[in-house]
Amino acid sequence: MAHMILGTLVSLFIGFAPNAQAAADLKVGDPAPTFKAKTDAGTEFDLQSRKGKWTVLYFYPKAGTPGCTTQACAYRDNIKKVQAQGAEIFGISADDVADQAKFKKEHQLNFTLLADPKDDVINLYGSKMPIMSMSKRWTFIIDPDLKIRSIEKDVDPAVDALKTAEKIAAFKSKN
Repeated sequence: MAHMILGTLVSLFIGFAPNAQAAADLKVGDPAPTFKAKTDAGTEFDLQSRKGKWTVLYFYPKAGTPGCTTQACAYRDNIKKVQAQGAEIFGISADDVADQAKFKKEHQLNFTLLADPKDDVINLYGSKMPIMSMSKRWTFIIDPDLKIRSIEKDVDPAVDALKTAEKIAAFKSKN
């Protein structure tokens, strides 16, 4: 019996592995995978609606944890620098709508959080932690054509917001 369960789990893992690998292979210049997700207010967010605008999509492991709070508060405190570049910030984790709303209210966040409790978007962008229902701390900058302009996988939560604003400014100055 245990062998049958283990065999089923291995088959499921192998069955999902190619999709996870393909998502993890996203690179700068690729079209940003489009998706829909619930916001912290329970409304629907559609990445497609961001066409024509700069978008910062930052993935984080868990609302309310120390590093995630540091990162969210840094975006809150530096939002004007990001917005000055014509960009909007969207934080996303595997937390549900209620947890995202609580996190936003508790820290007076001034940007939208997206809920991905089934890891759909996290898998789409390849940021899922192995085994756990959590995302790695990755930041994507998506340009007005919905192309990926930057993927940051070595994120320092305290300075991510400032680095992101600087990168967008550099991209815009090259155009």
